[in-house]
Amino acid sequence: MPLPAPTPRQLLHKRVVQCWGYRREDGLWDIEGRLVDTKTYPFPNEDRGGAIQAGEPLHDLWIRLTIDSQCLIQAVEACTDGAPFALCPAITGRYQELVGVRIGPGWSQKLKELFGGTSGCTHMTELLGPVATTFFQTLYGQRYDEEDTKPAAVRRPPPVLNTCHALASDSLVVKNRWPQAYTGSDRETNDHNRPLLEGCIT
Repeated sequence: MPLPAPTPRQLLHKRVVQCWGYRREDGLWDIEGRLVDTKTYPFPNEDRGGAIQAGEPLHDLWIRLTIDSQCLIQAVEACTDGAPFALCPAITGRYQELVGVRIGPGWSQKLKELFGGTSGCTHMTELLGPVATTFFQTLYGQRYDEEDTKPAAVRRPPPVLNTCHALASDSLVVKNRWPQAYTGSDRETNDHNRPLLEGCIT
């Protein structure tokens, strides 16, 4: 169900973030991300020939992380195809500092340490959030799909157990899919198992 109908309004800005997850033939994983910002009106910009036109990317950023199955980043490629200032692309080389960093707990803090303030590009760093999520969806998603072919009683509990509402260890999802990891009781009713209203509450 889509969002409720809005009040009359005018679109001014659009941000599109896309991510792709690939399994490489050498056993590593490539995760690519792209962030594009556009506006619906032209505005002055000295670094871009005097103006950025409506629909022309204000930001067009790409990054590729090559990661092993232990979540360790082996290689980084980053590029800036569109930016508001001529100086912006000069910072992309700094993202090589991600080589050797492990994606996992503390990821957001590590990004702040490496690229916070003037040490990075705000938008490239923001892109690394969904890129990391896409890595886990790619790596563990395939494992989940393979596990789903097995009987529920022998499926391995996912490493993301207890990281969200649906995957709480006392939820009906866990009871049905990973019964050996279920911690709830058939007699109890908890927030995780209450049916949700479809759509948005208005």
